[in-house]
Amino acid sequence: MSNIKRDTGAPDKYDLFIQRIDSFQSLVEEKKNLQAQISQIQQEFREKIGPLEDELANIIKKLEVNLSKLEGTTATQSSGQKFERGQLGALIKELLRSNPEQTFKPKDIAEALNTKGTTVSLWFNKYGLADPEIERIPAGKEGKRFVYKIK
Repeated sequence: MSNIKRDTGAPDKYDLFIQRIDSFQSLVEEKKNLQAQISQIQQEFREKIGPLEDELANIIKKLEVNLSKLEGTTATQSSGQKFERGQLGALIKELLRSNPEQTFKPKDIAEALNTKGTTVSLWFNKYGLADPEIERIPAGKEGKRFVYKIK
């Protein structure tokens, strides 16, 4: 029994390990507290700024309506007409069929349909490529632009 002699004044490796865990746990607790404080401040910020953002959106909406009245157009006319799924393709084909000898740029089709050119281009790139009725003709430098006509 005399072989197992301990020096009670100096910490052993187990005591050191527990001290490290305790400091780690205290850092974790501090992190959790800070996260909770940040979350609370963010929630208070959202509660304060939310009504102001809503009020600003209403004012902008009223300004757009008043501006369109001054210009003599409605808001939907200035931004272009929106089409339901499938409706745009049918209207494009109808336009191409009504002028079978003419080729159209997407911009020309968009103007005829009172919509945006990018909307028409996206439709051609997504659906028009596989359509057997529509002919896609390369135009412009290096054939990167296209015009369209009915087959």
